Amino acid sequence: MSDDATSPNEAAIAFEMAELAAEFPQAGRKRMILPSPIGRIGTDTPDPEPEQLASLSPSAVMMMGDNPALPRMPAKPTLMDFFKLRFGDITFRHLLTSAKHAMDDGHEEKVVLACLLHDISNGCLVRPDHGYWGAQIVAPYVDEEVAWAVQRHQALRYFADESVGYAYPASYDRFFGPDYVPPEYIRREAEEARAHRWYMSARLVTLYDIYFFDTATPLDPEAFTDVIGRHFRQPEEGLGFDGSPSAHMWRTMIWPNNFL
Repeated sequence: MSDDATSPNEAAIAFEMAELAAEFPQAGRKRMILPSPIGRIGTDTPDPEPEQLASLSPSAVMMMGDNPALPRMPAKPTLMDFFKLRFGDITFRHLLTSAKHAMDDGHEEKVVLACLLHDISNGCLVRPDHGYWGAQIVAPYVDEEVAWAVQRHQALRYFADESVGYAYPASYDRFFGPDYVPPEYIRREAEEARAHRWYMSARLVTLYDIYFFDTATPLDPEAFTDVIGRHFRQPEEGLGFDGSPSAHMWRTMIWPNNFL
């Protein structure tokens, strides 16, 4: 056999890889990913768009649709599919642990669900103003109080409440510096939240918003199947395809590398 000959096993592997590639959009082409400006602007990362646009050809295109490097989402994805297939590991463990602590302490299921969802935007969309983004993502599918608590936990995190045993997080001194002062809109929202009838729902989210990172015990997300089933209105069409006001956000999490 010559040096450049292909063994039967190698040929089978090559055929299997070609079949797999054919299942994805734009088969047989180089698919370029342009990072979203929101994650690049203000950093030292050069803008790759001019070079990528100059590289376009019949065999090189901008990525659209499923990225083979990511776990493939089902045709009708559920909330649990996003937890398992799109969330970063730290956020995945953080949300499950927060919700489990709230559940173990006997809080009502709406609070447990708010704890489970409060950092959903951190997990697989955007980090800035994550409480606001997270509330908009889940609002069409949950009780209004749950979405309210998800949004307001962001502001309340910065302000202690000794009456319930909540102190300013020591981790924030490390994250932002000991002299950090939240902006005016955060201070205003926290003050308004304190006077609201659902204040304690958002405050409980902050109480269970514990930064544990590597110290958490691994949890099975299926432990929350019943809570989700009772309090999260899963659309029959699948999240991202039901035409809700936040469907585009779920689609962005399904296809985060789409050029447009």
